[in-house]
Amino acid sequence: MRKLHLLTAILFILLNLQNLSAQNNNSMTLTIDEMFKLASKNSKQLKLLNSDIKTSEKTTEVAQNSLLPTLGISLSASYLGNGIITDRDFTNATAASMPHFGNNFAMEASQTIFAGGAISNNIAKSRLGEQIARLNYDQGQMNVRFLLVGYYLDLYKLRNQRKVYIKNKEQTNLLIDQIKAKQQEGMALGNDITRHELMLQNIELAIMKIDNNCKILNNQLVTTLGLPDSVMIIPDTSILTLDLINITQADLMHLAEQNLPEIKTADMNIRIAETTIRIAKAEYLPSLILVAADYLNGPITIEIPPINNNYNYWYAGIGLKYNLSSLYTAKHGVNLAKARQNSANDAKSVIEEKSMLAVQSAYIKYREAFDKLHTFEKSEVLAKENYQVINNRYINNMVLITEMLDASNSKLDAELQVVYAKINIIFNYYNLKYLSGTL
Repeated sequence: MRKLHLLTAILFILLNLQNLSAQNNNSMTLTIDEMFKLASKNSKQLKLLNSDIKTSEKTTEVAQNSLLPTLGISLSASYLGNGIITDRDFTNATAASMPHFGNNFAMEASQTIFAGGAISNNIAKSRLGEQIARLNYDQGQMNVRFLLVGYYLDLYKLRNQRKVYIKNKEQTNLLIDQIKAKQQEGMALGNDITRHELMLQNIELAIMKIDNNCKILNNQLVTTLGLPDSVMIIPDTSILTLDLINITQADLMHLAEQNLPEIKTADMNIRIAETTIRIAKAEYLPSLILVAADYLNGPITIEIPPINNNYNYWYAGIGLKYNLSSLYTAKHGVNLAKARQNSANDAKSVIEEKSMLAVQSAYIKYREAFDKLHTFEKSEVLAKENYQVINNRYINNMVLITEMLDASNSKLDAELQVVYAKINIIFNYYNLKYLSGTL
């Protein structure tokens, strides 16, 4: 019977080791830059935006077709019935025989050589649309990256929180053992053990919540990165050693003006509005077209009797076309285009103002994050010193259990605040990169 129990225990250990090995094989340590590369390759949102770029490029190709000459060909064969000749008052009808086979062939070519700039400006407008599609991709890429940074740092924060709770769990277990030893000597009450065990349960509950939140964040990360669900992402531990550039607020604003896709898109919209005005004004001007044609018809029915022969002729020349109604209708299109230009200018001003305010606020929060870290580091040192003092006094029966609990909770809070502050600096750093268009 003992051998059976021993064999069962060995199998249980082997199975758990196998599961642990499988989990380790599915883990993946990623830096933030590596995560960005995976997102650029696998993100469904970025693939959609890339498709928009390709669509805009095809739109430009279609617009360029207007520069090409048009060529039309028509061919027909017909049966001609006999004709009837009458007087003007439809009397004295006489039958007129006709050749019964009729044929028609026509080929026409034309080339617009001037249309008031409408064609070239439509092509320019399509090319500006291409640039906007690329800027939308850049903005989308920054949005995805900033979202991933949030998930990544939250995961890192939770994993560090878990370490802090595990350490406090070990300390609490050790303290419980010390209290039990004192209880056996008649120097501690059972209630002291109960209160510490209650603290231990709260710590274990907090660890369980952290583990669940880690699973949620991990699922969000692997989904966005296009990785299998079984992969467990481990943040790079060197993240807190990043060399953060000490950049000024003025530099950040300059970077935002030069790089922010939203501002660049606003510029493109202004240029599109200007191009639309030129297209609308083209209605005031005539169109100049080169034409050439060749016709082959038979039989020749304009003669009486008809001549059963083919008649071929061709011509080439230049044509001028002008829509007189544009003298009083084109102005409405021009006014509409100018109104859209004003809207585009106003939109750019709003975006610039919003961006500058966001950069200013983020920069203040970034500097504030360093001050918070220094404060919390000092608090952590004091909390640990206080805990050590209270712990020694408690062991020597010089303080109550309530003071011991307060000291333990204060130390736990201080350690967590330091972790939060360090991660907060990294987050604010990437927030500045995001708001300045350099992420």
